[in-house]
Amino acid sequence: MADELVLYTNPMSRGRVARWMLEEIGQPYRVEVVDYASSMKGPAYLAINPMGKVPALRHGDAVVTETAAICAYLADAFPQAGLAPPSGDRLRAPYYRWLFFAAGPVEAAVSNKTLGFVVPQERERMIGYGNFGQVMKALEGALSRGHYLVGDSFTAADVYVGSQIGFGMMFGGIEKRPVFEQYWQRISSRPAAIRAKELDDALGTRQQAAG
Repeated sequence: MADELVLYTNPMSRGRVARWMLEEIGQPYRVEVVDYASSMKGPAYLAINPMGKVPALRHGDAVVTETAAICAYLADAFPQAGLAPPSGDRLRAPYYRWLFFAAGPVEAAVSNKTLGFVVPQERERMIGYGNFGQVMKALEGALSRGHYLVGDSFTAADVYVGSQIGFGMMFGGIEKRPVFEQYWQRISSRPAAIRAKELDDALGTRQQAAG
């Protein structure tokens, strides 16, 4: 029997990104909903993720947290889905580059902007992302080179980076530049993305009805 995949998530969280990735790999998985008001900070879940955050993924005895790491792990664990360049392929360079760029500079820059925090110009050298404008310029440049971030193929990097862009534009943290809008429209229309959205939207509706 294959190791079970379990996603710990909440429909109002970054767990939506991990759900999309799971739909892309096409393997059976089970969902455990973690509630913000109670179970997310409870001892049972803290044993899985001491940060008390979602998503988390359990694959048999292995536990992975952090959304970008979950995407990368699933791509490698299920190579038949074709969501990562093969080991040793030089396309691994842009694949890792943009995954980590989104998990680091993009996440930090957008979060700080949303919170109204601006790095003083004289301190930009101390911050990994420099300033918000530099991050958006780099991201726009990467997406202007083709349909996807890594060669001509859709990968886990597109799941993660694309989700950052899509949610960022939805909530106002990222401006709606034409390149961003075209990219998000292209990847969010994938069947797996649509299935994941429908599943999480339905889960959210059930939670609201129950609460």
